[in-house]
Amino acid sequence: MNKPQSRLRKYSRRAFLIGATAIVGGVAFGTYALKRPHDNPLEADLAAGEAAINPFVKITSNKITLIAPHADKGQGVQSAQAALIAEELDVELDQVEISFGKPAAAYWNTAMAGELAPFMSFDEGFAARTTRSALGAVTKVMGLQGTGGSSSMPDQYEKLRAAGAVARETLKAAAAKVSGVPVAQLKTARGAVQLPDGTELAYTALAGAAADLDPVTEVTLRDPKDWRLIGKPMQRTDIVAKSTGTLTYGIDLKIDGMVHAAAKVNPRQGGAMLGFDASAAKDMPGVQQVIEVQGPITERAADGSLTTRSGPVGVAVIANNTWRAFQALEAIDIEWGKAPYPAEMDGHWQVLSDSFTEERLDTDWRKDGDVDAALEGAEVLEAEYRAPYVAHAPLEPLSAIVRVDSDGAEIWAGHQMPRFLQMKVAGALGLDDQEKVTFHNQFIGGSFGHRLEFENIMVATEIARQLPGVPVKLTYSREEDFAHDFPRQIAMSRSRGAVKDGKVDAWDLQIAMPSVLASQGARLEQPVVGPDAQIISGAWNMPFDIPNLRVRGYKAPALAPISSWRSVGASSNGFFAEGFFDELCHAAGADPMMERLRLVNNPIHRKVLETVADMSNWGSELGPNRGRGIAMVESFGVPTAEVIEVTATEDGIKIDKAFVVADVGQIIDPVNFENLMQGGVVWGLGHAMNCEITYSDGMAEQSNFDSAEAMRLYQCPEIFIKGLENGDKIKGIGEPPVPPAPAALANAIFAATGTRLREMPFANYVDFV
Repeated sequence: MNKPQSRLRKYSRRAFLIGATAIVGGVAFGTYALKRPHDNPLEADLAAGEAAINPFVKITSNKITLIAPHADKGQGVQSAQAALIAEELDVELDQVEISFGKPAAAYWNTAMAGELAPFMSFDEGFAARTTRSALGAVTKVMGLQGTGGSSSMPDQYEKLRAAGAVARETLKAAAAKVSGVPVAQLKTARGAVQLPDGTELAYTALAGAAADLDPVTEVTLRDPKDWRLIGKPMQRTDIVAKSTGTLTYGIDLKIDGMVHAAAKVNPRQGGAMLGFDASAAKDMPGVQQVIEVQGPITERAADGSLTTRSGPVGVAVIANNTWRAFQALEAIDIEWGKAPYPAEMDGHWQVLSDSFTEERLDTDWRKDGDVDAALEGAEVLEAEYRAPYVAHAPLEPLSAIVRVDSDGAEIWAGHQMPRFLQMKVAGALGLDDQEKVTFHNQFIGGSFGHRLEFENIMVATEIARQLPGVPVKLTYSREEDFAHDFPRQIAMSRSRGAVKDGKVDAWDLQIAMPSVLASQGARLEQPVVGPDAQIISGAWNMPFDIPNLRVRGYKAPALAPISSWRSVGASSNGFFAEGFFDELCHAAGADPMMERLRLVNNPIHRKVLETVADMSNWGSELGPNRGRGIAMVESFGVPTAEVIEVTATEDGIKIDKAFVVADVGQIIDPVNFENLMQGGVVWGLGHAMNCEITYSDGMAEQSNFDSAEAMRLYQCPEIFIKGLENGDKIKGIGEPPVPPAPAALANAIFAATGTRLREMPFANYVDFV
């Protein structure tokens, strides 16, 4: 592989502070803390004769349980995690029970911090390796269990295979002890140890013997040529239940003795509730109680700084079913306080426009050549791009069941950050130990980052605190879900560029947005210091050797509270970067695909581009009123290229075909890989076409799918997928197909019509059919 160009290492001191802080933090923990294993959570409630060989494999006399600690929100990760263990353990997936397990530090996510390191994904230099290692060490010491950032497979790929191998070899050692046959003569298959004479000892029959042994930790993972599951088409373990409507999601749960709750919290996010009149609601059928909800209130001082205090933020109704609780809420007259952010959208955009200043400069993430000198005297092309707030809007609205008593709390819900959830609830209840909060994770009906947040859990906890011993099921209406979503960040870019001799020569790319990490961190009471890598994610790491390139991020003041949305900063930055790149190619008279291939600086990304060019027959004649657009964005270490073909009809733009190529290093399940790729493309295209959240009078104007309409089935193009495995590290694919889609679509529309789209959603400027 080509070594990265030296100029790619010219980061500012501020950028490198991310890595430096992590390294210092890692050293401060000490060698012992870094190497010390976390306790095995499965050992806490083992009965006699049961074996918890490691935190991922539990065997009893009647079943084998595999722990898949990453949350499954529709991406199929529970099935994939189980397959990684089963590959080495020598069991079939129909022989095991799969559990999310209890929250535990033993399930820390090594890969989740990878996006924070200010290094190209293909940079394997000393500083890059050291920083990544330090970041992983910090998450290990913290016991940071979480699902997000397309990190599940990178995090678990080796851990779970090793867990399966350790369990397999320990069971062989137990079989040797029971049978007297040397381990070297034993084999395993379909959940049993096989003796030379053909006798099979089921793993379940060996549980007691294995429980008395120390795990065999010196193991060798199997050669890929011997894999039975990994890399082969699989049937997901949840597919039958989902296909027959029998899978239980969090919103489906029922607990004996539970009551139903619905709540309204100030739709001006962070605002107070000034008062309410529930007299009409109290006499409605099924209503049992009306409760004031306390929570955090955000206030903005004259200097723009934010402070938070606790106070009344909303009201909840307890009823004998959810519908009656919903109806009663509508009968309550509530007076809301003002929002701690601009009431109208013009104010939000103005804050971004005013943020391109030295005072707001987050950092220079890329400084190649001399941009100012190259632009001086050249014919400069300038453009401003915009991306709106966008809701997560998963199909399953937020819900949770919470029971609070004198011993602590018990929670049933779907969530991506279970240990942070325990911490938040323990803090709200004044508990001295977060382990007093028992959490049962559930299947999630879509998230896209929504279930990284805690608001519904905290509101349910506040209600349950006032009803000690009673399980409270809080269900958000779709409208409340929209009103209290923490949407994707609003963002703006400004580009100045120049071409020379028919080639892209200089580009100054500046991006302003509020900090996603700071907004999330504030709700976690975890202050975020240093640059926010998401402000320039998907833009600074363009794998192109443009002679003069500078990428700057500007941290705008906090506006509406925001959160991670599928592909986070890259979801907007991919549009900003690849849209303007197309403008530069057009100005140079260069073919957009050929110019990218000329500039690409490493073989992994080059192969991705070459493959998508071949798949789409790039350069062939499409005919009148038709156009192709290309975009390639790397997010979460995955180079993904997309070619979109469109036709400009009399009624509007028709999206005909999408060609998509990504390199993830290793594909676990080709079927699920293709599904995730297709879903990511549809998600990226649909939101670019139609979706936004706008604020009026401080409240989100969109409240349901009719006003936040994604792609319709008849609008969906034919999608062609190709996965490559040239990288030497496994990567996730849940998010990377999203960022290239808006730019590829906008570039295709320009090719077909000559209309350049620089702001999403595109439906504000063109029609789609």
